[in-house]
Amino acid sequence: MVPKGSVSGCPQASHPRTTMVMPAAARPILLPLVLLLCWVVPSGQEPAPVQLRLAGPRGPAGEGRLEVLYQGRWGTVCDDGFDFHAATVACRQLGYTAAVTWTHSATYGQGEGPIWLDNVRCGGSEGSLAECVHNGWGTSDCHHGEDAGVVCSGQRLPGSPPQATISGHLGEVPGLRLEDVRLKPVLARAKLSMPVTEGAVEVKHNGRWRQVCDAGWTRNNSRVVCGMLGFPQEKHVNTSFYRKLWNMKLKDPNSSLKTLSQKNSFWVHKVRCQGTEPHLARCPTQVAPPAPRQQACPHGMHAIVSCLPSPTFQKGTGKGRSKTSPGKVLPVRLRAGTHAGEGRVEVLRHGQWGTVCDKQWDLAAASVVCRQLGYGTAKQALVGAQMGQGLGPIHMSEVRCTGHEQSLGECRFQDAERSGCRHEADAAVRCHVPHMDFQTQVRLAGGRSPEEGVVEVLVPVQGRLQWGAVCGAQWGLNEAMVVCRQLGLGFASHALQETWYWAGSPDAAQVVMSGVRCAGTELALQQCQRHGPVHCPSGGGRFSAGVTCTAHAPDLVMNAQLVQETAYLEDRPLELLYCAHEERCLSRSADHMHWPYGHRRLLRFSSQIHNLGRADFRPKMGRHAWTWHQCHRHFHSIEVFTHYDLLTLNGSKVAEGHKASFCLEDTNCPEGLQRRFACANFGEQGVSVGCWDTYRHDIDCQWIDITDVPPGSYTFQVVVNPKHEVAESDFSNNVMRCRCKYDGQRVWMHGCHTSDAYGADVVNDLERQERLANNLV
Repeated sequence: MVPKGSVSGCPQASHPRTTMVMPAAARPILLPLVLLLCWVVPSGQEPAPVQLRLAGPRGPAGEGRLEVLYQGRWGTVCDDGFDFHAATVACRQLGYTAAVTWTHSATYGQGEGPIWLDNVRCGGSEGSLAECVHNGWGTSDCHHGEDAGVVCSGQRLPGSPPQATISGHLGEVPGLRLEDVRLKPVLARAKLSMPVTEGAVEVKHNGRWRQVCDAGWTRNNSRVVCGMLGFPQEKHVNTSFYRKLWNMKLKDPNSSLKTLSQKNSFWVHKVRCQGTEPHLARCPTQVAPPAPRQQACPHGMHAIVSCLPSPTFQKGTGKGRSKTSPGKVLPVRLRAGTHAGEGRVEVLRHGQWGTVCDKQWDLAAASVVCRQLGYGTAKQALVGAQMGQGLGPIHMSEVRCTGHEQSLGECRFQDAERSGCRHEADAAVRCHVPHMDFQTQVRLAGGRSPEEGVVEVLVPVQGRLQWGAVCGAQWGLNEAMVVCRQLGLGFASHALQETWYWAGSPDAAQVVMSGVRCAGTELALQQCQRHGPVHCPSGGGRFSAGVTCTAHAPDLVMNAQLVQETAYLEDRPLELLYCAHEERCLSRSADHMHWPYGHRRLLRFSSQIHNLGRADFRPKMGRHAWTWHQCHRHFHSIEVFTHYDLLTLNGSKVAEGHKASFCLEDTNCPEGLQRRFACANFGEQGVSVGCWDTYRHDIDCQWIDITDVPPGSYTFQVVVNPKHEVAESDFSNNVMRCRCKYDGQRVWMHGCHTSDAYGADVVNDLERQERLANNLV
């Protein structure tokens, strides 16, 4: 097949070694004609001068949506036919040594403009993406939901020019010369503390560490340094004390400080920050003094900084919360982040939690959020729902902060209702977090990969630190979540109480921790509650605790509004309830009725369960373990997927039901996302990222049997994934509650909300009003 725009047999410009074979007699006549044709008709595969860049909300440098500059316009590359060879060529052209992988389906967000390349086929040795075979420039049947991306190795090729990038965050500073910062502790107490909060400032400049002269050093400079190190505030330093130490070292004949301090390569001459910068590289800096032979720091010493950690990162704590000043304080929280200090930004406004639109979202606003939560400045201000989409109101848009605000509520912003924002544009952050050295206090052993294994911890035993195992009894997902977070491995996908197939380390055979109970928010397993003296009747070995970690996890949330809109009563004849009775979807009193005569009163409703996480929700059991139910003729992939309960205002159950997950599937997905899970024909079950599974009000077991319930006011409650059989990034939003009024004939459902949708004050007020209205004090 001849590519469009080329002539069969023509030597192409991109392949100079191509030769033509023809009869010798014909050569004198045909050769000029063929050469003329090849000169006039352009080849569809001739490489055009193109430039590449990585776009979209990115993580580390070297990954993003692949974009091509052709004829003066930036466009994208379709993922059809794109493979590792094409990614290799693209990464080399971008100046990286190799490709790690490639991505499809607009992983880094949908691009704009033309889709320049489609069906790209590379051998891997081409010098440019334009040299690969493709459909022709601009010839494509793709849409931007199929934009390809690449992940390149972090190492740049020697002498490669800086790549053209367009980023969805501002975490990387173009022309960055001050690359990193650290505090070198001077005092003995500072050397022993973790995290290091006080010491001499050292900055990394062009790969070399230098100290900063304290001449002209300001509190604003300290604020920026502390922010980069993960601390929300700086504090006053007794510089006269450090000056005495400095002078003593200068006079010490055994110290090399005097010689070093006279070299300009030892110093950064001057830094001037305003205090709002997220990175020291954003501050005006003089590395060397202006005059050629001038000393960088003739009469000064190294700058000293002291930072104030939030209660969460102070020694011996792990559950504290930072205080904010009263006034326009809007409480904020982060959701669905893989690591501490990152996640989707949510604010509590008008008593309800909601998200922030990413219009004009930048590092200044993100840094205000990070400091408000007790972290440092923001590393990245992420856009395009990179930490998953929220559900509920979008409270803020076009947030503009100066950087000095104590709370996001003090910044200028627009109501999101006017801006037309959707949850596809939810803003997120990654904050600078203090280095706590927690990662060295736990390890995984014996697993098939670094993300799984027997949990081994470093704890003091009889006065010395010792590695040992954790008792598997009562070990659950909350504890496993803490371990995975502590190791920087994200979320727990499995918590194992028995580890038959994993051999622990020989030096950690002794059980050193038992009865571990975590809330799930701790930064280290050592911060969780546990037995004083170790008590583990089962012993260690194969009954030691184990985990499997994953970078991303699903997050199921119930659509509370739909429950409120669809609830109604039905008196259903017993003759239609045999299957439901077999599956135990009726109250126990149904066992004693005269079947098939009579009826049951059912509170029916529809439920729509969204997966707002960053991974698909899949059943814990493989399809080989699913149970076939002959009556309804379907498979159960999870024993109990939801609990439906009717509670008194004091919390006692008056009616209950359960919903076996007979069909986990993508009932609907947003525009641009494909449904991938369906139950028909014994298909794969699950709920894809961004999609939802709907159980209509008119199917069996989609109810609570209230036949025996007297009239009154109640709390209607739905718990999704009640046994935590499948790991999620956030279990706090798995409970949905409604206020329910039943008069014996009719039912009213109102105030439906997920358990984390409202602030504590609002929830307390609702409950207090209900109790007063029903004389329950």
